[in-house]
Amino acid sequence: MSEQQDVIAELGSAGVLAGIRWAYLSATARLLTTSADDAAFDDPGWIGTSRFKLFTDRLDRVFACKRYSVSGSDPDAALDLLYAQLPKNEIESMPRLAPGLVERNDLNLSSGWAFGDKRFLLAAAVFGKLRELPWSQKSPTKQKVASQPDPHPEQGSLFAGDTDTELSTLESQLIESQKLDMTTFVIGHSIDVISGDLELGFGRPRLNSGGGDTWLWLENLLNLPPASGGRRGDAGPGPTAPDAEPDAPVRLRRRASTEPGVDASGAQ
Repeated sequence: MSEQQDVIAELGSAGVLAGIRWAYLSATARLLTTSADDAAFDDPGWIGTSRFKLFTDRLDRVFACKRYSVSGSDPDAALDLLYAQLPKNEIESMPRLAPGLVERNDLNLSSGWAFGDKRFLLAAAVFGKLRELPWSQKSPTKQKVASQPDPHPEQGSLFAGDTDTELSTLESQLIESQKLDMTTFVIGHSIDVISGDLELGFGRPRLNSGGGDTWLWLENLLNLPPASGGRRGDAGPGPTAPDAEPDAPVRLRRRASTEPGVDASGAQ
């Protein structure tokens, strides 16, 4: 099996991909509702930063990370916080995943999550251009991730056929310098706020300084069937209808320029 098949099968069976899909659909639904209700929010900078904040918030919710983490032996604790600002359909469709299945694992200034020995970060794209995402224009961290060596190079070694020991050592040093502390993938996402169309993919990026594809592989997560959700707790608080205000973390951080590493598209 290819790396793509292995990774997608592993994360899919564990429910991680379903969690990512739910998080993005919830985040963008909230974003579109807020921008439609108030024209003052119809600004590319606000939209980009808000999308990033909402997406990270929803990922932390579904994976029980950061302020949504569960301490003690009760996995159904703090349901009022978990369900705050979520409409009934999103509460009911949220995948029920075991706390600790996915943990927060940031890389430099980029928000990240880890499942086992696999980490994933976020990267925003212009709608319709997800498969052409220009890694050379992203942050040094994203460029480093896109520079990870191909686990299955089709054309062999850079020094293939060369028996020179010094060159072989140089190649080994080059490959070693490109490695990260764990294999890191990227969730690419985009939105057309006018039509409401979305793009969401999970894959291994490729730094294409010499041209060619910008992904070694990219799986379209929107093609996955919706996962079955389930309300946590038997007697937890009922769902609350979304109010007219955006989520507090977004409303308090509207200017993209105040967030280090976040550009107008919401990428880091």
